[in-house]
Amino acid sequence: MQMTRKPEWLQKKITPSAHGAMEGLLKELSLNTVCQQARCPNITECFSKHQATFLILGRICTRLCAFCSVTKETPQPLDPGEPASVAEAVRRLGLTHVVITSPTRDDLADGGAAAYAETVACIRGASPKTKVELLIPDLRGDFGALATVVASAPDILGHNLETVPRLYAIRSGADYQRSLELLAEAHRLNPELKTKSGLMLGLGEEEDEIFEVLEDLLATGCSYLSLGQYLAPSKLHQKVERFVEPELFEAYRLRALAMGFSHVESGPYVRSSYHADQYGAKEGAVPASAAPAGCGGTGQEGKK
Repeated sequence: MQMTRKPEWLQKKITPSAHGAMEGLLKELSLNTVCQQARCPNITECFSKHQATFLILGRICTRLCAFCSVTKETPQPLDPGEPASVAEAVRRLGLTHVVITSPTRDDLADGGAAAYAETVACIRGASPKTKVELLIPDLRGDFGALATVVASAPDILGHNLETVPRLYAIRSGADYQRSLELLAEAHRLNPELKTKSGLMLGLGEEEDEIFEVLEDLLATGCSYLSLGQYLAPSKLHQKVERFVEPELFEAYRLRALAMGFSHVESGPYVRSSYHADQYGAKEGAVPASAAPAGCGGTGQEGKK
């Protein structure tokens, strides 16, 4: 049975009237955010603080994941001015930490890797002190494309596993082992690069399955973890099987830390980019071993 009645701890209000300034900037620069496209429940909190998670490579995904509300249509060509526009938004907002993500673009030879790298370079040029976090798709397991992204020297590289292996049918086109290998390869390419992943809970997973996934993540060298409640964007999407209590999220956080993660955000409203600036805050700046490419193009394409 579809669970539609949210408990009291999931009653966060969305106030569109507080979104005006951010929406005006996004419209002016022709930018998309995952906050809007994924119908994030934290949108009012973040927009009112002039924070946003930017969605590059357009707003159309080439996959049909059962839990996601990002648009599934025919993808449009990339906007060559998008990396510079994102950088301009970061500069105007005065962000100390920014998260850049995208829909999955299986139609692109490199999955969008070069565009990610160019976006990092543009942000470095426009706002050198801003920490840059990338939340990337699986790039179809293309390690050449991944190398392009890692060489751009982000401060944090994220890739979400989303759920436990038994439920991977909801992730159209995804493969659990491929995602693990992507994270492991990123760590191999740059052992100093902090990697991050996240799970949605409430999809029907068992507790022992959650911690088996966390062991798998630690084995890749993953340092950062987010655990949040899955909320169905509509009745047409994957149903919610359970609303996980805040106390249980906290217990999971403590256990994950004891297992070896250096920072864990865990709670009903936690999303990959929620409170992203808190990850590693006590550890200082994340060292980068590669100089970013110049804004305007990396000149690199991942091997297909």
